[in-house]
Amino acid sequence: MRTNPLTTVRNLGILAHVDAGKTTVTERILYLTGTTHKRGEVHDGTTVTDFDPQERDRGITIFAAAVSCAWAGHRINLIDTPGHVDFADEVERSLRVLDGAVAVFDAVAGVEPQSESVWRQADRHGVPRIAFVNKMDRAGADLDAAVASIRERLHPVPLVVQLPIGTEDGFTGVVDLPRMRALVWADGADTAEEGPVPGTLREEAARRRRVLEEAVAERHPGALEEFCDRETLTAATLTGALRDLTRTGDGVVVLCGSAYRNRGVEPLLDAVVAYLPSPLDVPPVRGTHDGAERERPADPAAPMAALAFKVNATPTGRLTYLRVYSGTIGKGDTVWDAGTRRTERIGRILRVRADRHDPLERAVAGDIVAVVGLKTARAGSTLCAPGAPLLLEPPGVAEPVVHVAVEARRSTETDRLAAALARLTEEDPSLAVRTDPETAQTVLSGMGELHLEVAVERVRREYGLEVTVGRPGVAYRETVGEGVTGFVHRHVKQDGGAGQFAHIVLDVEPWEQDADGDGAGGGFVFRSTVVGGRVPQEYVRAVEAGCRDALAEGPLGGHPVTGLRVTLTDGQTHVKDSSDTAFRTAGRFGLRDALRASGMILLEPVVEVTVTVPEDGVGGVLGDLAARRGRVTGSDPRGGAVVVTATVPLAELFGYATRLRSRTQGRGTFTARPTGYAPAPAAVVR
Repeated sequence: MRTNPLTTVRNLGILAHVDAGKTTVTERILYLTGTTHKRGEVHDGTTVTDFDPQERDRGITIFAAAVSCAWAGHRINLIDTPGHVDFADEVERSLRVLDGAVAVFDAVAGVEPQSESVWRQADRHGVPRIAFVNKMDRAGADLDAAVASIRERLHPVPLVVQLPIGTEDGFTGVVDLPRMRALVWADGADTAEEGPVPGTLREEAARRRRVLEEAVAERHPGALEEFCDRETLTAATLTGALRDLTRTGDGVVVLCGSAYRNRGVEPLLDAVVAYLPSPLDVPPVRGTHDGAERERPADPAAPMAALAFKVNATPTGRLTYLRVYSGTIGKGDTVWDAGTRRTERIGRILRVRADRHDPLERAVAGDIVAVVGLKTARAGSTLCAPGAPLLLEPPGVAEPVVHVAVEARRSTETDRLAAALARLTEEDPSLAVRTDPETAQTVLSGMGELHLEVAVERVRREYGLEVTVGRPGVAYRETVGEGVTGFVHRHVKQDGGAGQFAHIVLDVEPWEQDADGDGAGGGFVFRSTVVGGRVPQEYVRAVEAGCRDALAEGPLGGHPVTGLRVTLTDGQTHVKDSSDTAFRTAGRFGLRDALRASGMILLEPVVEVTVTVPEDGVGGVLGDLAARRGRVTGSDPRGGAVVVTATVPLAELFGYATRLRSRTQGRGTFTARPTGYAPAPAAVVR
């Protein structure tokens, strides 16, 4: 029987905290698969996936980069994602189109803040993962401690399939527990030498394999049956059970190695092929058409459906990155953009290798490719066959939390700056541009200080513009602390023609989302308790729309309002003068007045900061955090250093990196991740 070629495709991402070694893992994968002929190094600026000048200058991944390679008869489409929290939206868009992921952890640090964030993102998308504990050659590396942190902080069931051979500088290889063999890499060798388990490790390897068998048998019915019959598991049964547990999310296979020294990457590739799902192993993609839910199977013969997840403007044209879920796209085909409801033409199709591309005649279900020729498609656009429309759910876009004012130094370049910023927001939906109504300044908003620095630097480098940048500010919110009940608003207007009449009564009260929401005071709920038809249903919807209009600007400082529930309790209509417009206007001005009468609270964005500092610098760091209105939540000694965690208002962190370096003679580092909003003190300047 002929094998479906989609079984040999793997679409996966590399996820990790910044500096855990994601890009080095990706580079070694490309080298071992023959995609590159020289090992790229982050510190040398020679990596394939970090090809942008800013990525090479800063030594971090900023933009998700897609590459394709082949291993053991399988095609691997791989996306190297950013690790810095400011670029979490790039990770979100990538996870939306991936079937699996490799989560990379530092063998010394274990689970770090951004490791936790990207893991939660993968949980939301239901993406199966395997874990790779990297940097086993570092001083202080400890596989068991790293696995314990994975279990305690991320709460999966870790299934460790390897035992390291040697420690720290003496790390030379691994024992493959399912097959009970040793894989050893000689200095400078590209491939491992296979041999028997060293005598000094046989007892420990046997013990760990037994632990692995018991953990698998406890969770897999087929493995449990064999384990009960034979009191052990064959390598084939164990591998098959690990595959099933990985794909259902009931377990996470854990491997280890040192990507920098090229040790452990071959078994990682074998694990990707063995355990992570193909496009056929994941559920059919779901979308909607005319309000009805539809499914599309991963079948090249089915009607075409694809999701655009990234747009990149290059000197040679506009590239749109697609995940093809079903059907086939050919060069020159006409496709339907279900969001904009217009047709587009596919000019060229490219197999992607970061900034290099190979032309293709067609792409089929399961492929991740780039296409040229699309004019209006954005990240999140659905492209489908014109005769079989389907709208796929786009990736979520986080709200920007930091903003700066940007101006061209020469007034003659204002239009060029506007065009450059429009191009940036087209490529990165987490950036936003608006004009301040009071100052008429152009305001650029993003996910963090580094995010905005990168965007402004792109304007300078790629568009040759000299720009002036104001001091960063944060995106405040307003919420209701104490609401009002029975607030009456009457909208009456007579100007010679048909008049407007709407009478409404509102209750306004605080409301918080569940634990899965976006933090304190998140969201808005509207409901109606009007009885007897005093306000017809179509007017109720108009009142809700008007209330949503009023949320754009709160009474404290014109910030967006969130965290409230509005109830329409009563109202009156007029036979001739009542209309949707009248009730929408009443809803907008009525809620605006009700908020002025309520007790309002200003909310500011807060972040969890993790500071790693030498023991002799802890006192100064704690004092500085206190001066920044930080609340210390933990302190953990770790290998001669102390890891301090604290919750700090985002507005207080501007310039913190420089301050921390000066207080610790350059030895301190920190990371931050958003945790939501919290009430701001009255002294905060708005």
